[in-house]
Amino acid sequence: MLIRPSRRRALGCLSGIVLALSVALPQAQAPAVESVDLDAVHRIKSEGFERSHVMDLMSYLTDVHGPRLTNSPNIKAAADYAMTRMKAWGLSGVALEAWGPFGRGWTNERFTAHAVSPQSYPIIGFPKAWTPGTSGVVTGPAVMAVIDSEADFERYRGTLKGAFVLSRSMPAVPALFEAPGHRLTNDELAAMAMEPDPSAPGRRRGPGQQAFQEALMRFFVDEDVAAVLEPGRGSGGTIFVGRGGSADVDAPPVPPQVVLAVEHYGRLVRTLEKDIPVTLEVQIANTFHDELDSFNVVAEIPGTERADEIVMLGAHFDSWHSGTGATDNAAGSAVMMEAMRILKATGLPLRRTVRLGLWSGEEQGLLGSRGYVKAHFADRDTMALRPEHEKLSGYFNVDNGTGAIRGVYLQGNERVAPIFERWMSPFENLGMTTLTIQDTGGTDHLAFDAVGLPGFQFIQDPVEYETRTHHSNMDVYERVQARDMMHNAVIVASFVYHAANRDERLPRKPLPKPATPPTTSTQP
Repeated sequence: MLIRPSRRRALGCLSGIVLALSVALPQAQAPAVESVDLDAVHRIKSEGFERSHVMDLMSYLTDVHGPRLTNSPNIKAAADYAMTRMKAWGLSGVALEAWGPFGRGWTNERFTAHAVSPQSYPIIGFPKAWTPGTSGVVTGPAVMAVIDSEADFERYRGTLKGAFVLSRSMPAVPALFEAPGHRLTNDELAAMAMEPDPSAPGRRRGPGQQAFQEALMRFFVDEDVAAVLEPGRGSGGTIFVGRGGSADVDAPPVPPQVVLAVEHYGRLVRTLEKDIPVTLEVQIANTFHDELDSFNVVAEIPGTERADEIVMLGAHFDSWHSGTGATDNAAGSAVMMEAMRILKATGLPLRRTVRLGLWSGEEQGLLGSRGYVKAHFADRDTMALRPEHEKLSGYFNVDNGTGAIRGVYLQGNERVAPIFERWMSPFENLGMTTLTIQDTGGTDHLAFDAVGLPGFQFIQDPVEYETRTHHSNMDVYERVQARDMMHNAVIVASFVYHAANRDERLPRKPLPKPATPPTTSTQP
């Protein structure tokens, strides 16, 4: 899931089945009693819980093909696998659909790091994405050089050639007194009813910070450092790693960059603070890939008498590179593939066409889903609508890790609340009881919502998502909960089934205004 500053603050919701917002809704805006096909739900549950494929899909996407950076060979191999499976299930229109341009792919082929002196020991770390490697095995001194402003450049100029630069101060490493895994309690779901605090500070990097970071990378390149090292967020062997360079082939060069386990970084810092020299031996082999075009994976089950209308479900297919992209977001991709398999295997009739989208480029800014929406539904800048805009009933997304679905973010769409309230009712015994009028950010439903289409993300138990797996080297198969995955696929399949078969499309919010106002002619 792509990080967005306000995501953790956007969890306010109305808890439980009783929704205060629905009391004020005119009866004409939704059926008095939304129908629920309990026979269909029973068949979906039987298929999803007794004959599940979801963890087999997970293992192939992660163990065999992960990690899956956009435009890397791995994501293409994973897409080929997914298409083969979906064709074998009898899905239609299984294909890669291009979007872009995006830029270069990137893979890390090898990384090793050892302290050579004053003692020999291995160091845990991971290179940042889209950064260069070293020219083979490189040996050099570790040098502490924390640069906080451009005024510090002269202090270090001419002193860092061939050095492994420890670029950050040593952070505090608190003990883990609380378990990293967590499920939402009833009290927490009730507390989510509170409006988020609009004055709470975000984490967005300002333009000044971005400009300084770029200047700092240019300085390190000019000084010909061996690599730039920094301590990872996390502890106990968990390291959160993102990118340090750009997929743009014309972007300025950057130095090799590595995120180290905080405990190993701390040992280096404390040794240097004692004026004891430290020598490191590091090998980084990274490869840039220019041969691939960016793509999404699409597949569908054709509808019957309303086949020209569409219900969509999706998840982002790309991941970061230090783990295998299990909870972010092979979990969502496998759930959505399994939901499609369940609907096909049960043979349940679908009046509308059901279409799956597995998006790439999500981690770089929801690029794949935004490209798809622009090509099929509307241009967000001008709000020029395409014919399919009228035909889409709704879009459902999963991208909050392995945790069990507990409800739905309504994304401000009050009119859909009574409908989803009924659709949730067969899953109360699975803990799905909560709707929220609030929105949540950072994932692909936003591309649909941005052009006035009903786009929804499911509320999920956090489990270890933010604390251990999200963008980390521990985002691996072992952190995925099999029962939750089956639970989620069943719920998604049921929601999609009901959306495909209800008499009306899902209600919509008013169309947003164009993001880019049209220019006004000055001609007489």
